[in-house]
This record gives sequence, structure tokens and C-alpha cells, in this order.
Amino acid sequence: MREQGRFKYSLPYWCLASTEWNWAIERICDTAKKLGILSLELVPSELLRDVRQQGLGIALANNGMPDPPFQKGLNNLRYHDEVIERTEEAIDECVEFGIPNVIAFTGYKWTNADDPQSAEIPPEEGAVNCVAGLKHLAQYAGKKSVTICLEHLNTRDGSHSMKGHPGYQGDDLDYCAAIIERVGLPNVKLLFDCYHVQMMHGDLIRRIRQHGHLIGHVHTAGNPGRGELDDNQEIHYPGVMRALQAAGYRGFIGHEFIPTRDPGEGLAEAIRVCEA
Repeated sequence: MREQGRFKYSLPYWCLASTEWNWAIERICDTAKKLGILSLELVPSELLRDVRQQGLGIALANNGMPDPPFQKGLNNLRYHDEVIERTEEAIDECVEFGIPNVIAFTGYKWTNADDPQSAEIPPEEGAVNCVAGLKHLAQYAGKKSVTICLEHLNTRDGSHSMKGHPGYQGDDLDYCAAIIERVGLPNVKLLFDCYHVQMMHGDLIRRIRQHGHLIGHVHTAGNPGRGELDDNQEIHYPGVMRALQAAGYRGFIGHEFIPTRDPGEGLAEAIRVCEA
């Protein structure tokens, strides 16, 4: 097991369980421990106890919504009650299993999230609805010392259900950051996914400097393709990690890439790159 470096790392469950690898939770936990990764994240509720029994933490919880969890979000009053109820249940699980963060999404921009032909929610209306929903959830989460992390996602890549999310309203980082600023509560933060930000904007280091005070969780992956953090992709992760450190970020780095080769090798490389 490696010595602890500059950052704490976590391993998103879906990257190994929902891809062609189809790993069981025991193998995912064993791989994390061998690499010195302290936590998993985005683990299904029924497996949370298994992860804790394996001696690992859980860095980030799902919001409890059915797959895909980012489709029906807080921007749409049609889904507010369901999203809030399920997220509150997820927050209760955070307390039970010692999870510091729970994920949140704006949702898709259509009034009927299942129908791209339905009318679009105006961006300002979506923002107002997100602010109201996040304030409500923040009050509930604040009593339980849980932070809500709103994720920005890219809408450019429609080639794969987890490489991009056409229709997602929060595809502009500044839009998501402005929502968080309007909420104005310390336990509502930004989930800064380097892959999605690179897809939509680039200019990662400048954006970390701009929004670093809002960042509550970080995801990595290579671009293009959402693969490993190797020399075949364009993001210079050593510089990105130094910028996060300079911005005072002390949270988890979740290596949320889709493995194209032995996952253990790819994760070991990701850690080396981020510690460089």
C-alpha cells in the first residue's frame, strides 16, 4: 500500500461495476485498499454496509434517484418533491455510514425530462428552482453535518450514456457556480469534474482559481473518451492538482474514468500523475 500523498482519493463504484468489467464489491474494495485509496463513492444503498465492513470510507453518496440520477433534478418543479424526499433519505444514510457528501444535479432542461420534444425550462427559472431546492436540502443536511455537491456535466458527447449528457441544464460551470453562490450556505458546494469542465470550457486552472472556494468534491478522467489519465489524453493533471492544492482544496479526488485496460494499472497511474 502506498504512503498517503497530497490528496485523498476515492473510487466511484459504477466505473468498475457498471462497465464491461462488472466487478463485485469485494474486488473493488480489495483493489482500492491495495492502491491506498481510502474510500469508494456513489455506492448503491444496499452495498454501503459491505464497504464499511471492508474498512473503507465512502466519500460521496448517490442522491437516491433512479438511473439515470442526473435526468430529473432540482431545476424542474415537476420533480422537486421526489428529488428532495429521496435526497433526504440519502442524507440519513450519510449519517448512518459516515459519508460527508451527497451529490445533486440540476436535471435536464425539458419540462418532461423523458421527452426532448417537450418545452424547455428557461435557464433563469431552472436556476431559481435549483436555489430553492438546494436551500431546503441544505437546512436538512446542515443539521446532520452533510455537504451537498452540485455537479456540472457536459452536453457535448452523445456517444455513450456516461461520457456526456445532452439536455442537462447545468452544462455551464459558471451557471452552476452562480446557483451555489445564490444559495449562499457553506454546506452547498460544487462538484468540479475535470473531464466535464474540459469538455465544455477548458481553461481548467483559471476556473479552479475562480471557483476554488466553492469546490466540495473533484472527479478526474481523461479527455477525450473519459478514459485513463495517461499520455493519450489532453488534460495536464499535475498542473490541475497543483492548482487545486493552491486553492486550498482538501477534499477527495474521485478517479471517475471508464477503464480501457486493467483497472488497477490505470488507477495506479492516475495516482502517480496526480501526485507528480
